[in-house]
Amino acid sequence: MNRRQKRPPRLLLLTSAYFLLGELAAACSRQGVPHLLLDLGAKEMDARRFVETLRETVASFRPDAVLTVNHLGVDREGVLQSLAHDMRLPLVSWFVDNPEFILPVYPPPDAENALVLSWDADSLDAVRSLGFSKVAWLPLGTDPERFRPGRLGRPEWRAPVSFVGNSMLLKTSRRLAAARPGPALLAAFVPLSAEFAASGERNVRTFVAANRPELAPEMDALGVERRTAYETAVVWRATLDYRLGCVRRTLPFSPLVAGDPGWRELLPAAPGLRLHPEVNYYEELPGFYPQSDVNFNCTSVQMKGAVNQRVFDVPAAGAFLLTDHRAQLERMFEPGREIMLYESPEDASAQLERCLADADLRRRVAQAGRARVLAEHTYDHRLRTLLGLIEEHFPARRGAGA
Repeated sequence: MNRRQKRPPRLLLLTSAYFLLGELAAACSRQGVPHLLLDLGAKEMDARRFVETLRETVASFRPDAVLTVNHLGVDREGVLQSLAHDMRLPLVSWFVDNPEFILPVYPPPDAENALVLSWDADSLDAVRSLGFSKVAWLPLGTDPERFRPGRLGRPEWRAPVSFVGNSMLLKTSRRLAAARPGPALLAAFVPLSAEFAASGERNVRTFVAANRPELAPEMDALGVERRTAYETAVVWRATLDYRLGCVRRTLPFSPLVAGDPGWRELLPAAPGLRLHPEVNYYEELPGFYPQSDVNFNCTSVQMKGAVNQRVFDVPAAGAFLLTDHRAQLERMFEPGREIMLYESPEDASAQLERCLADADLRRRVAQAGRARVLAEHTYDHRLRTLLGLIEEHFPARRGAGA
């Protein structure tokens, strides 16, 4: 009998500030995985108190690994990393946003004691280049107990086509303000974002070095934090332009667009267009998706190959999804049978028209998509994969719970 059969790893889930830890905690409960959620972000504490709290928790709970999402709960001074090293406690971070925008502002990794998981398989080489040796792909999933057919919706949500998502208008301006770029970078910002979006490159610095080398010295002069903010702003602006171009294609079909106030500034008036405030992920989205004949999705430019949360949540809710093509999607679904795709903003119009005209197609694809999600893409599946990766990379499990 191997160690996993004897007992699963004990997980210390660090900080509840990100929604995904709630889903993982629920999956742990369903599968009998011992876990404790420690929210260090709920209280202000100095380094001494931070160390005391963590040591007390580890001594009482005896975890085999610490798990964070997007490195939340990991301090930039390296205190947690040092403690984890001293206690021989593996530090596992699951990134569901671009790790290249997050990890550079942290100290160099303790490579032998760290495991980085990313929702985007294309980011793994970049993570390795930052000094991490234990890396793996772990895509998003869904909670089928929350997203399931039959959840109640509201009459005002009924629509032939709906889109749920952020306009990226405010996010872009905030990141650009944080970067405080000089004149050359500021003047280049909008065209650079468009050029980056049209390229196959996923790393802004690599793109600049190859295509706009005259900007590289000014970018490097910003320092790590401001440069990362500028790179993020470029990606967010590229996403804004791409997303706006896609959502505009829904306008002839009387869409319901749910999101931030930025959409009121960006979208032109159109017959039948309705704008709705942001929809609560937990309380409203499970009932929102089934109210649309077509749930329209367009992915952030930060993930040129990966897929977002809606690709799993919409089918789980028993609803129909039309999404933009991403290479990694074909590793998880069968296009045309379990999910419907469009290849470009221009192609979106034709696919919308086709899908809206064929109720039987929508029914078949929604059913097949839900079956695939339940078979392979729930957070219970992701947790089992995560536990297996911990066993693979830390076979001795020499942490405090060993």
